[in-house]
Amino acid sequence: RLEAGDNLILFPEGTSSDGNRILPFKSALLGVAEYRADGRPVTVQPVSIAYTRLDGMPLGRHLRPYYAWYGEMDLASHVWQMMGLGKATVVVAFHPPVSVAEFGSRKALTQHCHDIVARGVAAAISGRPQDLPAATATR
Repeated sequence: RLEAGDNLILFPEGTSSDGNRILPFKSALLGVAEYRADGRPVTVQPVSIAYTRLDGMPLGRHLRPYYAWYGEMDLASHVWQMMGLGKATVVVAFHPPVSVAEFGSRKALTQHCHDIVARGVAAAISGRPQDLPAATATR
């Protein structure tokens, strides 16, 4: 699929959290970054996604889990409950693309991606999207 120019989307945490923190990334999930498609290194685009506001008001730690699907939650009832909460604001930050060649190893690339995504989420949920590390934020 990469040779054909298709994109691959993955969530390197390997699971999901309550939305208040970023879990460690699994470097094995970024193993695909070591692949070379048509002789070119695979590019990784770190992205931070954070629910930040509910009906225009800052979304605190106690409400953010309503927007995260984790653990043994039933998807249908969770989505139904989430949709009834109100209008949510989501900050999506696209950080500069990187490749394993820039870091020397899959593990170093994984750590970099984790750090930049975690900083992006922290900046967004603290209400300081201007502090997003070299990213474009949209709402």
